[in-house]
Amino acid sequence: MQYEVHTLRLKPAEDRRLRQGHVWVFSNEVDVERTPLADLQPGQPVIIENSKGKVLGSAYVNPSTLICARLYSRIPGVALNQALITQRLQTALALRERIFDTPYYRWAFAESDGLPGLIVDRYGDVVAIQANTAGMDRVLEEIIEAIRSLIQPRAILLRHATSGRVMEGLEQYVRWVEGSGPERVIVKEHGAVFDVDLFAGQKTGWFYDQRSNRARMRNYVRDQRVLDVFSYVGAWGVQAALAGAKQVVCVDSSQAALDQVLTNARLNNVGQRVSIAAGDAFDMLKTLRLEHEKFDVVIIDPPALIKRKKDLKEGIAAYHHLNQLALHLVADNGILISCSCSYHLPRTELMDVIHTAGRHCERELQILEQWHHGPDHPVHPAIPETEYLKAYIARAWSEAPHPDVCN
Repeated sequence: MQYEVHTLRLKPAEDRRLRQGHVWVFSNEVDVERTPLADLQPGQPVIIENSKGKVLGSAYVNPSTLICARLYSRIPGVALNQALITQRLQTALALRERIFDTPYYRWAFAESDGLPGLIVDRYGDVVAIQANTAGMDRVLEEIIEAIRSLIQPRAILLRHATSGRVMEGLEQYVRWVEGSGPERVIVKEHGAVFDVDLFAGQKTGWFYDQRSNRARMRNYVRDQRVLDVFSYVGAWGVQAALAGAKQVVCVDSSQAALDQVLTNARLNNVGQRVSIAAGDAFDMLKTLRLEHEKFDVVIIDPPALIKRKKDLKEGIAAYHHLNQLALHLVADNGILISCSCSYHLPRTELMDVIHTAGRHCERELQILEQWHHGPDHPVHPAIPETEYLKAYIARAWSEAPHPDVCN
């Protein structure tokens, strides 16, 4: 679909964020009297101008959303077409191929790779796409053709069942671009292999953002007893067993995910050292406490507990409770790996959460490492929203002979 390119003019002093490198325009920043948003269609290309008419770049719009425009080029009049998309994807691909030995990674990370609203994950010769904005959905065919021209994939999956598409007013569906493809793929990571369900799995099927951190985790688990909470299909737990953990217990609320943990453990010949426990993570941690269980390493990698800024207070309380329960299960001189993928939880706040949980349990803590997402999830220095994942590795001990004093 072709659109006439309109101009979107900002109110006075509302261009500061764009001049500093960000790419989002909020609806309350637009001078709607001079350039009515209501006249535009979702996905329509526009030229962004400041209040004095100075051109700031090329963008696409969605007048129905809070983020009403996303800049994709600082050059005015540049079309978001197949040529531009191919160039951006080629640049992103070159970076990933430089870093990773095998073709398993997040190929395109939206704004960070100059393609706002677009996620592309690669599973060898299979590709999963999420076009999460009206602007990217409008050029979906161009995205597909660009991918085909660069790697000639065996299959392309559209994972278009996301909260982002709901907010953009877009259709929800999961389907292959043409015909059918493999509902399951094998992911290779750090010498391990994982059977992953592309259709029913979470996100696009795999969490590539923790890849580098799972590699570092391997330094802490040899000959240790490990608890992997929110395990999904065993990315942490199975790799812990491969790294020499003597026993791994994986906890998740999804029995289907846990069944896949056992499958993946068998695929990696560590089935005898990996067991599962199904149930709500908070309830399971309480049960393990009542059973006086202790683990040398406890890993908590929950889904985002703070999805919106207004949920910050309640979410922080949930992180406090979770870390407190986890620390109770950490053996003396053991390791806690505590993660958060909630953008709205600042990194310093997560450290405070861990520290406060330690004080509550009368445990002394040492922060050994701080982690974030890997290089296939690059951070745009002007867009703080692109840095969402944080994790701390803490050693816990107690001066008391019996540290079971959590209330």
